[in-house]
Order: sequence, then C-alpha cells, then structure tokens
Amino acid sequence: MSRKLFKSGLIVSAMTLISRVLGLVRDVVIANLMGAGSSADVFFFANKIPNFLRRLFAEGAFAQAFVPVLTEYQEKQQDEAVRLLLAKVAGTLGLVVTIVTLIGVIASPVLTALFGGGWFLAWLNDEPNGEKFELASLMLKITFPYLWFITFTALAGSILNTRGRFAVSAFTPVFLNVAIIAAAIFLAPKLAQPEIGLAWGVFAGGVIQFLFQIPFLLREKALVKPSWGWHHPGVVKIRTLMLPALFGVSVSQINLLLDTFIASFLVTGSISWLYYSDRLLEFPLGLFGIAIATVILPALSRNHVNAQGQGFAQTMDWGIKAILLLGIPAMCGLIVLAKPMLMVLFMRGAFGVDDVNMASLSLMAYGSGLLSFMLIKVLAPGYYSRQDTKTPVRYGIIAMVSNMVFNLILVFPFGYVGLAMATSMSALLNASLLYRGLHKAGVYRVSRATLLFLAKAIVAAAFMVATLYYLMPAMEQWLAFDFMQRCIKLLQMIGSGAVVYLLVMVSLGIRPWRMKAGV
Repeated sequence: MSRKLFKSGLIVSAMTLISRVLGLVRDVVIANLMGAGSSADVFFFANKIPNFLRRLFAEGAFAQAFVPVLTEYQEKQQDEAVRLLLAKVAGTLGLVVTIVTLIGVIASPVLTALFGGGWFLAWLNDEPNGEKFELASLMLKITFPYLWFITFTALAGSILNTRGRFAVSAFTPVFLNVAIIAAAIFLAPKLAQPEIGLAWGVFAGGVIQFLFQIPFLLREKALVKPSWGWHHPGVVKIRTLMLPALFGVSVSQINLLLDTFIASFLVTGSISWLYYSDRLLEFPLGLFGIAIATVILPALSRNHVNAQGQGFAQTMDWGIKAILLLGIPAMCGLIVLAKPMLMVLFMRGAFGVDDVNMASLSLMAYGSGLLSFMLIKVLAPGYYSRQDTKTPVRYGIIAMVSNMVFNLILVFPFGYVGLAMATSMSALLNASLLYRGLHKAGVYRVSRATLLFLAKAIVAAAFMVATLYYLMPAMEQWLAFDFMQRCIKLLQMIGSGAVVYLLVMVSLGIRPWRMKAGV
C-alpha cells in the first residue's frame, strides 16, 4: 500500500512540478510586463476572487466531500448506480455553479467593492485609486467564468483520482499557465491596458482545461449526461458533507481574501508583493503538500469504508512523515533564500530591487507557515475521508477569527508583512487543532518513531541552513551578478543545501527512499 502511495505521489509531484515551473514562468512574464504597480494589483485582485471560489466549488470543499462518497459507491454499488451518481452530481453542481457564475459576472462591481474596499472608497471620493475599482470590476467580468470551467475540470479530476488516474488532473493546470503566458506575450502588449489581455488568458485557460479532461472520462466510461438530482441520496450526502466543508477547507483562502481587502487600504504594491511571495509559497505547497494529500484521500476513504483502522493510521503516518521530510527543508530554504529567488525569478522589466526587498519580507513571513499549511493538507483528509466535515469547520472558524485578530494586531506595526505573519500564525493554530482532534478521537496519534523522525529532520535542516548562510553572497554581489550568474549561484546553493540535508538525514539513520516500502 505504501509503495503504491509513493508511486502515486511521485506521479502527482512530477506533473505538479511541470505545472508549478510553468506557473513561475507565467509570474516571471507578468512581473516583467507589469511589475508590482497598479495594473498588477488589479489583475491579481481580479484573478483571486474566482480562484477563491474555485477552492470552494472545485478541488477544495467539493473534492473533499465527493471523493469519499464516490469511493463508497465504487466499493459497494453496481456500475449503473455509480454512473447515476455521476450524472446527478454533474447536473446539480453544474446548475448551482452556473447561477453563481452569472451572479458573479453581473455583480462584479459589488464584489469589487466588498473585497477591494479601499479602491471603492477612493472611487466614491474621486481619488486616483478610484481607477483601480473601475478596472477591477471590468476584469472580474472576464475572469469570473473561469469558475464554471474549472469546477467541471475538478469534477473530472476527482473521478479520475478515485480510479487511480492521478496524472491527468495533476497535469491539467499546465494549460492555464500556458494560456496566460501566451496572452502576456502575444495579446497584452497590443492592448492599451495589458492586464485585460491577461484576464482573457485566464478565461481561455479555463476552457482548455475543461476540454482536456473529456477524452479521459470517455476512456473511463465516466462521461455522463448531467441531470438534476438535489434529492438523490448520494447528492444529499455530498452536499451535507460539502456545506460545512465549504468553509472549513478554504480557511486559508478566506484569510488571503481578508489580506487582500486590508491591503487595498495600504500602499500601492502591497497586493502584488503579497501575491509574488504567495506564488513562491505555493510551489513547494503544491509540489509536496497538495500532491501527498491528493493521493492519501482515496486511500484513507477506502480504509474507512472497509473498516481498516490500522491501515488508516498507517496511511496518515506515511503522509505526516512525507510532509516532515520535505516540508521542513522547503520551509527553511524559502526563508533563507527569499531575496535570491525573487531576484532570479522576477527582477527584470518593471520589477525592481525595491520590489525584491519588499516582497522578500512577506515571503519570509509566509514561509514560516509553510509546514503548517502542508500539515493542514494532510491532516484534513483524516476527517473528510471519514465523512466528518463539521469538526474541521469548527477549527476553521477558530483559525479564521484568530487570523482577523492577528491582522489587526500586526498590520499597524508591520503593514502588509503583518498580514502574511497573521496568515502563518493562523495556519499553525489550524494544524494544531486538526491534529488534536484526531488524537482525541483515537484516529491518529503521532508515534515515538515519528517524533524521532521530526527531531532528526530539524537537526538536518539546521545543518542545511548553516551551509546556505556560509555560501550566501552579500547583497552587493547578487546585484553585481548578471542573470545567468544569479541562476547558477542559486542552483548551487539549493543543490548544496539539499545534499547536506540528505547526508545528515542518512547519517542519523533515516533512509528516505525506504519510505516507499512503508519502513
């Protein structure tokens, strides 16, 4: 079982790596085109709202509720019952999302006023930032339909994942990145407002992602005619699980929206600095955290359906160890190498040295919470696989309220950096509550072996950090390097840190390659 999980995780990580690399290329192109000014702020704002709803209707709450129920049907029901469930889910979810999408397009000024309060007030008072409100309202009309396409893309991906076809859904985001890159290169420069060209790139990416899934559904004989089924037993179960999960699984996204709202009152560039640092955070989070969570959810669901308590705990333990193994060095590397990474990736065109310095501060603040974000991704399936969505919601509410309090406390002395610090602190609280709940329920408890594994990973990471600081050139040297020299030096440092981390782990008796055999 562990070997199969390792193989599936490797496939998802490989596909995700391609997507994340192209995502970084996309952000490099955007940074070169718009930097961290007003246009960039507006584009990131218009892209963030449909992405937030995507986490609710698509791979977030919906997937967490749908996968366990679909797994149960596939294990216990006939093929015809499974196909009927798929038809009812597609029809019901499709109508709901269609209505939400139409409301979002029509009411885009209202949404912009809600989440970009600072720009709305500036528009009311005829201040310069009022132009951002008008532009964001227009761009939101273009980007919002992305929600419709990505919802059905996520539905298809969830079906394929339950059947062990992880590569397709993991590779699909590549098309969004390609579409935005193409728009940034070929369309945006021809427009008076380049950011509108990027918005059309988001729309096109959603269409392509949706169409890409159809042949694979046909091959799995899972392409069905949607039909309304609000009262179908499976749909009832899914929506019962999904309604609380709508909130619980998206706490971090809600926190990011709150950050965006507050940042709209701060200095121009705040939203962009937070965006660029969040994008670098998403790279290891997607490559490791989300990939591991993706492969363990179906396995945990099968263990629960088949009453395999020991297998459930072993799967959870495998996920936790994998997160510790990869998340601790990723977190440390992200903090130590914040400026060099931002310089290599974004410092060109409209993105200057000042932007690097400002974005590096929020990146370090976000980076301190990376391990917590990753643990949330693995701990939450421990509830959803058992069809318990209420407990994570309760913890999510606590974390979100705490994040609001942290925001108010930290934004005044630290500005936009305080928003990132608050997000990381609330993530730590959320992860702690999730583990505490599993421990109290007797579902999963960290073993001594896992605690020892954690201690060894911390020691190895300490040696890695010391190595990175020893090899780190002064800021003046980084600025004196040309682009290729910066790339080579950064890769050397990353490679050296990884080698030191691995060597120390091996010397402490950890054999990461043996985790695939469940040892």
